[in-house]
Amino acid sequence: MEVIRKKESAAILQSLGGGVVPRTGLEHVIVGRKQEIEQVLQELQAVQEGAGMIKMIIGDYGTGKSFFLSVTRHIALKMKFVTCDADFTPERRLYATDGKAVATYSELMRNMSTATRPDGGALSAILEKWISQVQSQVAVEKGFLDAAIDHPEFVQAVRSAIVQQIAGIEELVGGYDFAKVINAYFTGYIDSDSVRMGQALRWLRGEYHTKTEARQDLGVRDIIHDGNYYEYLKIMSTFVTAIGYSGLLILLDEAVNLYKITHPQSREKNYEKILSIYNDGMQGKAEHLYVLISGTPEFLDNERKGLFSYPALKSRLMANRFETDEYRDLNQPVIQLTPLQIEETFVLLQKIRAIHEAHYQYDSHVSDEEIRVFLQAFYSRPGAKEFLTPREILRDFIGAINLLQQHPGMDRQQVFASVTKAETNSSLFARFQG
Repeated sequence: MEVIRKKESAAILQSLGGGVVPRTGLEHVIVGRKQEIEQVLQELQAVQEGAGMIKMIIGDYGTGKSFFLSVTRHIALKMKFVTCDADFTPERRLYATDGKAVATYSELMRNMSTATRPDGGALSAILEKWISQVQSQVAVEKGFLDAAIDHPEFVQAVRSAIVQQIAGIEELVGGYDFAKVINAYFTGYIDSDSVRMGQALRWLRGEYHTKTEARQDLGVRDIIHDGNYYEYLKIMSTFVTAIGYSGLLILLDEAVNLYKITHPQSREKNYEKILSIYNDGMQGKAEHLYVLISGTPEFLDNERKGLFSYPALKSRLMANRFETDEYRDLNQPVIQLTPLQIEETFVLLQKIRAIHEAHYQYDSHVSDEEIRVFLQAFYSRPGAKEFLTPREILRDFIGAINLLQQHPGMDRQQVFASVTKAETNSSLFARFQG
């Protein structure tokens, strides 16, 4: 196994042991999904070149939707994308009139990440890094190498360079106020005015509740709200691309919460927003923007409450009728995830064993045969094929090897139950014996 850092191994073991997806070290536990990962890689490259698109990641509970989003995020960060992620909840939606839509936007902004700030909260870091780069560029090009950072002529030259870089943004809907706030942040940065910088960040995160307050603080005419937040996501995509990033990746998980909206008109309005994002991507109105939404099968194909209840979406999201289980069309706007195969789960547990050993610097003495026995105990349960998920298996396996590491004298048969050779060689396991 390639070298793994202590921070990564700790995140993997703690997260997977707790039943959640780690935000770091994912490259060490990726198993399967080769075709799907290659597809999103191609699409990220297209977005990098100026495309805009939306993709639905659909799968039953436990099939790895959240993990797949995290893998996509990991790849995008390495490709110099800015990423934002949020979970849909009863308080966070795509459409609302009571603050629940802008709440989604605000959550995305709080979770903004870059390769150097992968854990969120990167908005201020992005702005400061950009301003610093512009300052360095202007100092070299204009001969201000010995000038103080607040020298009036130097400040004016930097401001002019900043205005030039974001000139195209002012032409977009909402772009004038956005550019004005960026300038306010720059002024605060030069003056070491943390209040001014904080006001600009608050506006950019969609946290102002009244136009009056925003106008008093920043001199802008509007705020980011339920009705216009998507326009500002497109502006943010344009902005981060203009200052040197590859584009903006938006990851939205737990879309089943949109399906659960009880009011039919409200639910339909949320689906209408998905249609708007889809159309913008297809029509070239959302450049350098990639949106991934994950949900369960009923969120997609339930014709009473799911996306298929909205005819315009159903016609766009219907599966290719020539597709089969063997020959899949991953260019479609929907990627259907299936559970990991048993042999893939076996490889995953091998990886977890190696990570555990590296983290605690010991030899677990857990053999491949014992991992097979452990898996067989799970898959022998009634209904396991339909209901068993990797999350449950990983949580129990990490719990088991935690105990064995802390208590070397523990009876291993409590963990790796004895089975006969005939059982071990059953058809379930014959595919990966060796």
